Amino acid sequence: QVQLVESGGGLVQAGGSLRLSCAASGRIFSNYRMGWFRQAPGKEREFVAAISWSGDNTNYAGSVKGRFTISRDNAQNTVYLQMNSLKPEDTAIYYCAVADGRWTTIVANEYNYWGQGTQVTVSS
Repeated sequence: QVQLVESGGGLVQAGGSLRLSCAASGRIFSNYRMGWFRQAPGKEREFVAAISWSGDNTNYAGSVKGRFTISRDNAQNTVYLQMNSLKPEDTAIYYCAVADGRWTTIVANEYNYWGQGTQVTVSS
């Protein structure tokens, strides 16, 4: 089993920044890719960003590209999501996820484990 614990969510004004962290523990895969998804009230969960095992490859949803940056520290088994220029439409519960394998994936079903989520609220 792999445990994922997110932190860093909160309330911020539009235009502000937040940095989410997700620490992985337990029986982590030897090579694993990680991603962030979000779910707003009344909406389906959607892909936000993904990063490969090495950290060299990343993918972003069009709605966050240029504003969000995903990164990872394999020594700490942690993935980060730096969110800048936040908008009210970024309000959601943000989930991190881990998948076996090296390369990025934007497909939620390919992720094996999920965190409990952290709330991000952006006020206008």
